[in-house]
Amino acid sequence: MSDITARYDDAAAGLATGAPGDFVALLKPRVMSLVIFTAFAGLVAAPGHLNPVLAFASLLAIAVGAGASGALNMWWDADIDAIMSRTRGRPIPSGRVAPREALAFGMVLSVFAVFTLGVAANWLAAGLLAFTIFFYAVVYTMWLKRWTPQNIVIGGAAGAFPPMIGWAAASGQISAASIALFCIIFFWTPPHFWALALFKQTDYGRAGVPMMPNVKGADHTRFLILAYSILLAPIALSPAFLGLEGKLYAGIAAISSAIMIYFAVKVYRTRQGKEADKAAGQLFGYSILHLFLLFAVIVAERGVGAVLGHLQ
Repeated sequence: MSDITARYDDAAAGLATGAPGDFVALLKPRVMSLVIFTAFAGLVAAPGHLNPVLAFASLLAIAVGAGASGALNMWWDADIDAIMSRTRGRPIPSGRVAPREALAFGMVLSVFAVFTLGVAANWLAAGLLAFTIFFYAVVYTMWLKRWTPQNIVIGGAAGAFPPMIGWAAASGQISAASIALFCIIFFWTPPHFWALALFKQTDYGRAGVPMMPNVKGADHTRFLILAYSILLAPIALSPAFLGLEGKLYAGIAAISSAIMIYFAVKVYRTRQGKEADKAAGQLFGYSILHLFLLFAVIVAERGVGAVLGHLQ
């Protein structure tokens, strides 16, 4: 029996005593940071005004809700996390946190996050947050992830809700513009994660997760990555078409989308050896920058507009 397996068995038996840092790791801080950023973009882009203190409390609640989803995901996926090289160092498979501790931690944080958002902002935003937690922890983690190669496509909705939640927190409504922000992340998610799946194909296969390259093959996955990257381009421009953003956003979105498509074409055409893994890795890395740029410009344009409005 390996040392990792032994520590995981101890954790499953309730023998783990996690340090505070281990519980922070359960929250998936890197994912949480993206959630905070996109939710903030939705909040500042929305019409209406939210008191700065309540806005901070709302963002904190959204962040905690995202972290709760991460903890519940790690609780359910501890068995496959222990198999995959990318995830075997996580708190549960490494034996630092017991599964029941992670479950309790995630459930308590979920209730806290939804209630706090409802009180700080409104119950529409709180309801969207509750649905997001449920969708990620139950629909995606417990069902889609191990059942269909479309897991990332459908499950990507969970990661796409934060800007819509931020918008609802500030305005108390859902609009075409907030749906456009949702769609950007929704259609960004498949090429982003399929690029990762290409060079982590062996890991997913060992764990029995039906990622697209393992089920339909690498070449079919490359075609889908290119198709989704092309489809994402006009969707990335939609905030400008809807009047939510201006020429600066339109220009940066167009340039960044063209670069994203360039890397997707490179992935599609490079199919052998280390060069293929390198191409997938480049797309994976740039896709993160692409999403950051889109939402950073939204924040910047809205922030400058707010300052100019106060000066008038």
